[in-house]
Amino acid sequence: MTAQEPALGSSDVIAFVAATDLDRARRFYERVLGLRVTGHNAFACVLDANGTMLRVTAVPEVSPAGYTAVGWRVTDIAATVRELTARGVTFLRYDGMNQDEHGIWTTPGGDRVAWFADPDGNTLSLTQFR
Repeated sequence: MTAQEPALGSSDVIAFVAATDLDRARRFYERVLGLRVTGHNAFACVLDANGTMLRVTAVPEVSPAGYTAVGWRVTDIAATVRELTARGVTFLRYDGMNQDEHGIWTTPGGDRVAWFADPDGNTLSLTQFR
């Protein structure tokens, strides 16, 4: 590593979300979102999110953040929203945001974003970049 290289520039990111019920969280992330489980114990459910490790960590209480905890880049947001809606996902709506009938908001730059929550209230998102 040279002085110009970031210390973590070649390391993989691990994403974390909290859950009060790992079995319920596993069902959501595995069955509804379609992520592959790579491990599950009393402390965490570990999933493969297309090469990124997502650790759903057991906690006694979740305090959902007021912002997106984890998001996915998708190539066709409308199709992904339709598929997840068919699997029981409800997309969130926010006052003052001009979201379409599917809950998709178009940014001033043309990117499209939709938000939904996991069973513990963690905000998740989909983004289709221009």
